[in-house]
Amino acid sequence: MSRFDRQRLEDILAAIDAIRSHLERGSLSDGLVFDAVRVRLIEIGEVAKALTEDSQSDEPDIPWTEIARMRDRLSHRYFDTSHAIVAATVDGDLPELEATVRRLLEHAVEH
Repeated sequence: MSRFDRQRLEDILAAIDAIRSHLERGSLSDGLVFDAVRVRLIEIGEVAKALTEDSQSDEPDIPWTEIARMRDRLSHRYFDTSHAIVAATVDGDLPELEATVRRLLEHAVEH
Protein backbone atom coordinates (compact mmCIF):
# COMPACT_ATOMS: atom_id res chain seq x y z
CA MET A 1 0.00 0.00 0.00
CA SER A 2 1.30 3.40 -0.92
CA ARG A 3 2.01 6.08 1.64
CA PHE A 4 -0.66 8.15 -0.12
CA ASP A 5 -3.29 5.46 0.46
CA ARG A 6 -2.29 5.05 4.10
CA GLN A 7 -2.67 8.77 4.61
CA ARG A 8 -6.07 8.79 2.90
CA LEU A 9 -7.28 5.87 5.03
CA GLU A 10 -6.22 7.80 8.13
CA ASP A 11 -8.27 10.71 6.77
CA ILE A 12 -11.33 8.42 6.72
CA LEU A 13 -10.76 7.52 10.38
CA ALA A 14 -10.40 11.20 11.27
CA ALA A 15 -13.68 11.98 9.49
CA ILE A 16 -15.46 9.15 11.32
CA ASP A 17 -14.10 10.43 14.64
CA ALA A 18 -15.32 13.93 13.75
CA ILE A 19 -18.79 12.56 12.93
CA ARG A 20 -18.93 10.92 16.35
CA SER A 21 -17.89 14.18 17.97
CA HIS A 22 -20.58 16.10 16.10
CA LEU A 23 -23.23 13.59 17.15
CA GLU A 24 -22.17 13.97 20.80
CA ARG A 25 -23.22 17.62 20.50
CA GLY A 26 -26.66 16.82 19.13
CA SER A 27 -28.75 14.74 16.80
CA LEU A 28 -29.05 14.89 13.04
CA SER A 29 -32.30 16.80 13.51
CA ASP A 30 -30.12 19.78 14.50
CA GLY A 31 -29.29 21.54 11.24
CA LEU A 32 -25.74 22.40 12.26
CA VAL A 33 -24.97 18.84 13.31
CA PHE A 34 -26.53 17.50 10.13
CA ASP A 35 -24.45 19.86 7.99
CA ALA A 36 -21.27 18.99 9.87
CA VAL A 37 -21.88 15.25 9.45
CA ARG A 38 -22.75 15.73 5.79
CA VAL A 39 -19.45 17.53 5.16
CA ARG A 40 -17.51 14.69 6.79
CA LEU A 41 -19.36 12.13 4.67
CA ILE A 42 -18.37 14.18 1.63
CA GLU A 43 -14.74 13.96 2.79
CA ILE A 44 -15.01 10.19 3.13
CA GLY A 45 -16.42 9.96 -0.39
CA GLU A 46 -13.63 12.11 -1.74
CA VAL A 47 -11.09 9.78 -0.18
CA ALA A 48 -12.87 6.76 -1.67
CA LYS A 49 -12.46 8.36 -5.08
CA ALA A 50 -8.76 8.97 -4.47
CA LEU A 51 -7.79 5.50 -3.23
CA THR A 52 -5.90 3.38 -5.70
CA GLU A 53 -7.62 0.37 -7.19
CA ASP A 54 -5.10 -1.85 -5.37
CA SER A 55 -6.26 -0.62 -1.99
CA GLN A 56 -9.91 -0.86 -2.98
CA SER A 57 -9.46 -4.38 -4.28
CA ASP A 58 -8.00 -5.48 -0.93
CA GLU A 59 -11.52 -5.00 0.51
CA PRO A 60 -13.94 -5.77 -2.33
CA ASP A 61 -16.94 -6.06 0.00
CA ILE A 62 -16.82 -2.32 0.67
CA PRO A 63 -18.86 -0.45 -1.97
CA TRP A 64 -16.15 2.12 -2.76
CA THR A 65 -17.97 3.33 -5.88
CA GLU A 66 -21.21 3.83 -3.96
CA ILE A 67 -19.33 5.79 -1.29
CA ALA A 68 -17.96 8.06 -4.01
CA ARG A 69 -21.43 8.42 -5.55
CA MET A 70 -22.89 9.37 -2.20
CA ARG A 71 -20.24 12.09 -1.98
CA ASP A 72 -21.40 13.44 -5.33
CA ARG A 73 -25.04 13.40 -4.24
CA LEU A 74 -24.29 15.08 -0.90
CA SER A 75 -22.17 17.72 -2.63
CA HIS A 76 -24.42 18.54 -5.55
CA ARG A 77 -27.93 17.80 -4.32
CA TYR A 78 -27.62 18.99 -0.75
CA PHE A 79 -31.09 20.53 -0.67
CA ASP A 80 -32.77 17.18 -1.10
CA THR A 81 -30.49 15.10 1.09
CA SER A 82 -32.54 12.69 3.16
CA HIS A 83 -31.92 12.71 6.90
CA ALA A 84 -32.91 9.04 6.97
CA ILE A 85 -30.22 8.11 4.44
CA VAL A 86 -27.56 10.03 6.33
CA ALA A 87 -28.66 8.44 9.62
CA ALA A 88 -28.63 4.96 8.08
CA THR A 89 -25.16 5.60 6.69
CA VAL A 90 -23.82 6.81 10.02
CA ASP A 91 -25.44 4.03 12.04
CA GLY A 92 -25.21 1.12 9.63
CA ASP A 93 -22.32 1.72 7.27
CA LEU A 94 -19.69 3.72 9.11
CA PRO A 95 -18.91 1.04 11.72
CA GLU A 96 -18.17 -1.47 8.96
CA LEU A 97 -16.13 1.06 7.00
CA GLU A 98 -14.15 1.94 10.11
CA ALA A 99 -13.37 -1.72 10.82
CA THR A 100 -12.30 -2.22 7.21
CA VAL A 101 -10.06 0.84 7.19
CA ARG A 102 -8.41 -0.26 10.43
CA ARG A 103 -7.86 -3.72 8.95
CA LEU A 104 -6.29 -2.22 5.81
CA LEU A 105 -3.99 -0.04 7.88
CA GLU A 106 -2.96 -2.95 10.12
CA HIS A 107 -2.26 -5.07 7.07
CA ALA A 108 -0.12 -2.26 5.60
CA VAL A 109 1.97 -2.07 8.78
CA GLU A 110 2.53 -5.83 8.76
CA HIS A 111 3.89 -5.73 5.22
